[in-house]
Amino acid sequence: MAQIGFYHLLTLPLEQALPRLLEKALAAGLRVVVMAGSAERVSYLDERLWTYADESWLPHGTERDGDAPLQPVWLTCRDENPNGATVLVVCDGAESARMGAYARCLDLFDGKDADAVQAARERWKRWKAEGHELVYYQQTGSGGWEEKARA
Repeated sequence: MAQIGFYHLLTLPLEQALPRLLEKALAAGLRVVVMAGSAERVSYLDERLWTYADESWLPHGTERDGDAPLQPVWLTCRDENPNGATVLVVCDGAESARMGAYARCLDLFDGKDADAVQAARERWKRWKAEGHELVYYQQTGSGGWEEKARA
């Protein structure tokens, strides 16, 4: 079973919070798949990861770039793991049928969207019943994360 972290976005939107989380994963030597809700969202995140900060960039690729095995971060809207990632990040309500195949999963959801919050609660209940280890993180005022619950 995977450890699934629920990341409740309150202060910074996904396009600002995601690069910070990916930087930490890459610094730890991890490979990541980011599964977004649509091809358009993948394209947007692809551009954002190149330009989110003047002094930094995140090495990553998409289907358009190819060479998936060489990419430390792979952006997709499909349930795939072509770069051999051990970490899965899902956003926009996307779900993988293979959560248990990853060592760690991060479910990022918009805390200002009532439907997204309700959908996250439903995923929490379902994944808890499936036996996954769950951790709930709430975004702080500075954009960091505070653990609020564990199941």
